[in-house]
Amino acid sequence: MAEGGLSQTRSGAAARSVAVDSRARAAGGAAAGGEGSAGDVPEVPSLPDGSDGSDGPGVPDVRQEARDLRLHFDLVDLRLIVNVAACNSLTGGAQRSCISLPAASTRIKHLEASVGARLLNRTPQGVTLTPPGQALLHHARLVLNQLEQLRGDLQEYARGLKGHLRVAASTTAITEFLPPVLGRYLKSHPDVSVDLRERLSSEIVRAVSDGTIDIGIVSGAVRTEGLQTIAYRQDALVLALPPQHPLDGAGPLPFADTLAFDHVGLHEASAIHQFLQQRAQELNRALRLRIQVGNFEGACRMIAAGVGIGILPRSAAERHAQTLPVRVVALADDWAQRQMQVCVRDRAALPAFAADLIDLLVADAG
Repeated sequence: MAEGGLSQTRSGAAARSVAVDSRARAAGGAAAGGEGSAGDVPEVPSLPDGSDGSDGPGVPDVRQEARDLRLHFDLVDLRLIVNVAACNSLTGGAQRSCISLPAASTRIKHLEASVGARLLNRTPQGVTLTPPGQALLHHARLVLNQLEQLRGDLQEYARGLKGHLRVAASTTAITEFLPPVLGRYLKSHPDVSVDLRERLSSEIVRAVSDGTIDIGIVSGAVRTEGLQTIAYRQDALVLALPPQHPLDGAGPLPFADTLAFDHVGLHEASAIHQFLQQRAQELNRALRLRIQVGNFEGACRMIAAGVGIGILPRSAAERHAQTLPVRVVALADDWAQRQMQVCVRDRAALPAFAADLIDLLVADAG
């Protein structure tokens, strides 16, 4: 009985010794690895008794630990996957990555061995990515994009900037309310740069939650669980009509009634355009776009000329209606009434220059 217990103890010690030796050789290979050695980890030897190094149930398998150690990527690997996907060719991907074709092939083989799955489907017409390859491509793009943002931020610091603030907002907030606020902010913070993006409110919430945006300004009924929110401004989407249009004088109208007429819309990348497309799809209807323009003034001018009707923020429609023959009619849909909110992950954790912008927004809301 005692002899059997001693034998098991020695077997466990041998397994741990093999695991430590495997890690040491893996680390040495990664440190010394060059073009053709990425992810190259020696096979784990069997123990003298023919076992696989496991001490039994509940004890980690050193072979599995070694496989985990081999899951190693570097930036050359990630760029290679992105370039191969862009070219649909291993040769083209190697050229764009500035490495030789044999080196690229070796790297792909090592990646596939590390992942434990094929990344590329090779055909006479070129290569395509398998589902694991698509997953790797998705994350490779995210990592490389983050590195580009890091490089840009550091270059700005080298030019003397001391802060970089990422803000995302709805179309209405960007065009109607933020310009004077950001003007005052940037004058008082000459050493801070602001990256302002226009996005749908649902996308802004995700970006703030993910930490890719510092401050978001959302409109309408959007779920903001897990974020801190501050009430900002109120606005509404309204219907803008040319003179003597059949819908003029009908009072508050449902959005569905407008879909029988040609619309003047904003460009496809605008958040308000995407929002209206989604509302039309919910009704199983199409938004009949007669023309698309770049801003609210252009939309009102087209509406005044009789090109079509348009859905615009009340603040913009009423402002341009003072100088153009445009009629403003309320929409009856609940989503047309829009409460704006400023959202952040943790207001207390924001740097001082970001907190200053929050204070200006609160003051602007009055």
